[in-house]
Amino acid sequence: MRNDRKNADPLKGLVAGLVGGLVASWIMNQFQASWTKLAEGFEKPHGAQSMQPSEGQAQGQKPNESREQDDATVKTAETISEGVFGHELKESEKKPAGAVVHYAFGTATGGLYGAAAEFVPEITAAAGLPFGVGFWVVADELAVPALGLSKGPTEYPLSTHVYALASHIVYGVTAEATRRAVRSAL
Repeated sequence: MRNDRKNADPLKGLVAGLVGGLVASWIMNQFQASWTKLAEGFEKPHGAQSMQPSEGQAQGQKPNESREQDDATVKTAETISEGVFGHELKESEKKPAGAVVHYAFGTATGGLYGAAAEFVPEITAAAGLPFGVGFWVVADELAVPALGLSKGPTEYPLSTHVYALASHIVYGVTAEATRRAVRSAL
């Protein structure tokens, strides 16, 4: 970690953060897949709905909602595809396009974090945990609903918020550990 602001290098910080954000996005996906698999073992008997997110479900989406309701990353991908490329996504294109949005957003956020860490090293405190929590609040709880990409936070059960918060803590800690290692190597 660079505590000496005189030696700050925003380009090196950006590169380290981009790598950290990419790795953290992948680890976050792995965590979510594991959570989902574990949660499936706790489902209520007799076909009752689980309170945990189902596979392929992203932030802001209520567990076991109809597949017709796309998650925020897919909605964003559809908006970009239609608005920029004039292409309406086919059903088979939605999941991969949503993944591209997830990785692009996670990588870009990591890059900004890495560049900012060069000038405000305090944001790397507690191994990235506050960064992950802040990312969850700003993205999932505020921006996604404000942009109409999900319902408001009060419309989801506590279990959905816990899942999203835990996912973003994993993201923040991974992004910081990776950023720190890459930045030390540069």
